[in-house]
Amino acid sequence: MAQALSTKQLCAVPLFPLPNVVLFPCAVLPLHIFEERYKAMTADALVGDRLIAMALLRPGWQRNYYEHPSIEPVVCVGEILSHELLADGTYNFLLRGVIRAKIVEEVGHQRYRQGQLQPLEQTASWADVLAGLRHQMGELLAGGVLAGAPGAMQIQRLLQTSMPTPDIADLLAFTFLDDVGLKQSLLGDTNVERRIERLLAALAQQPPCPAPGASPHQPSWN
Repeated sequence: MAQALSTKQLCAVPLFPLPNVVLFPCAVLPLHIFEERYKAMTADALVGDRLIAMALLRPGWQRNYYEHPSIEPVVCVGEILSHELLADGTYNFLLRGVIRAKIVEEVGHQRYRQGQLQPLEQTASWADVLAGLRHQMGELLAGGVLAGAPGAMQIQRLLQTSMPTPDIADLLAFTFLDDVGLKQSLLGDTNVERRIERLLAALAQQPPCPAPGASPHQPSWN
């Protein structure tokens, strides 16, 4: 899916704006959908290509939430992995981030917002530099501020696989960063090495993560 999306513009992808959620590629976000416009969005996506782009609402969104509040231009396109239609007509679904994209323009006349999107091209990176950054991730997870945090062991295991380093960095950002503005900035940063360095610096400055038993990332609600 990601390879196909990276080669073309995406037309009329549903935009799902939320105030405190930034999705990253490879991360999985649980969502509960109850607003009528977003129930329609979900139904349309399920009979289509199952794509929804998560967008971050800009400050001041409360003034016109039910109209057309401003959103950040960089989004993460996600694919619905699984869904459940509840008896009251609401939905639960899991959305897996696929690719970064920017909004070229908003299009369509549906009850929910849609955008023509352009996938963001990422800069090439040196393998030895990425290897060093990957090692730093392991240190944070094994003995640094992330040691023992919920989800740390799972990500640590991924470091032992062939999963690309930038993808693991995105999972770290999604799971452990608290600053929504920083997360949005990292989502829009196409320089892979700089992005990972910024992430590692931010994580190193955070207080130690909650003890096991706390949830690092709660489901989002519209």
